[in-house]
Amino acid sequence: MKTLAKLPVTIVTGFLGSGKTTLLRHMLDNAQGRRIAVIVNEFGELGIDGDILKQCSIGCTEEEANGRVYELANGCLCCTVQEEFFPVMRELVARRGDLDHILIETSGLALPKPLVQAFQWPEIRSACTVDAVITVVDSPAVAAGTFAAFPDQVDAQRKLDPNLDHESPLHELFADQLASADLVILNKTDLISAEDLARVRLEVAEELPPAVKIIEASSGRLPLDVLIGLGAGSEEHIDGRHSHHDHHHDGEEDHDHDHDAFDSISIDLPQADEALLLDALTQLVVQHGILRVKGFAAIPNKPMRLLIQGVGTRFDKHFDRAWGAEEARITRLVLIGQALDAAGLEAQLRAALSV
Repeated sequence: MKTLAKLPVTIVTGFLGSGKTTLLRHMLDNAQGRRIAVIVNEFGELGIDGDILKQCSIGCTEEEANGRVYELANGCLCCTVQEEFFPVMRELVARRGDLDHILIETSGLALPKPLVQAFQWPEIRSACTVDAVITVVDSPAVAAGTFAAFPDQVDAQRKLDPNLDHESPLHELFADQLASADLVILNKTDLISAEDLARVRLEVAEELPPAVKIIEASSGRLPLDVLIGLGAGSEEHIDGRHSHHDHHHDGEEDHDHDHDAFDSISIDLPQADEALLLDALTQLVVQHGILRVKGFAAIPNKPMRLLIQGVGTRFDKHFDRAWGAEEARITRLVLIGQALDAAGLEAQLRAALSV
């Protein structure tokens, strides 16, 4: 009986808005026939990230595409790794003869080290290996000394974690993401000067072992051979990687991050004018401190669906695919924040759009 080789796993981590999903989409679009399963770990009851990634299944039927994407319900792998991650991996292990690679996108809050350590569990270790941990860095944010594109919002998320009582929590989380890295991507390099980029490279290099490579990208557009096949075997040496978060769990039986303080609400709307919708969403973000907006919109007289992703008041949008002949043309949004009033937000959106 032929023994199956270990299934390689690439973990992609980085702050909210650093470009993780864009990188994964690029990897899937250029899979070159590789059979890839994706685990998306993000807030949002509708699994909008998964919906975005499914659009990259070029040449696959809808059923096949759905079989490639697994979505975890909570945004913090550090907390939910045992409760949700293990059964997903067990299912993928059972199907590993049909797979060539697994990609995992962590949320902007997740600490990569506990996730890598999960690959030391016997049932997973015998079947899978961490090919590499890739940390995506928002280069302009690091150059500005904020580490995240919207530091106040990311910091608000971190403050909900009672285990992180630090003077510089964002810097320490940034350092922890780098501490587990086997490859670092300095992203958005087209948005900063050569001098600032050189300074960012030096700052990042100070947090890394000499063997960890640093590469540059503008939109995560890198050759797939650069991103996979690294053979790092990260689970073998992750225990020796120091992180600031380590001591918070020493001797602790219970790891309760109290992330229930986050709200993730979904809103369905009819077709909406694009400009009115984006203006209304911007107002919601400003007035209610919404951290993230994801979803898609039906625009009148447009045959294609408008995909929307917002971090803070910055919104990216593009038409991603045509509406299906039998598909309901609706607008579906997920809003993520703290202490959100679902009914009030929906009413405000409907009033702004006059629907």
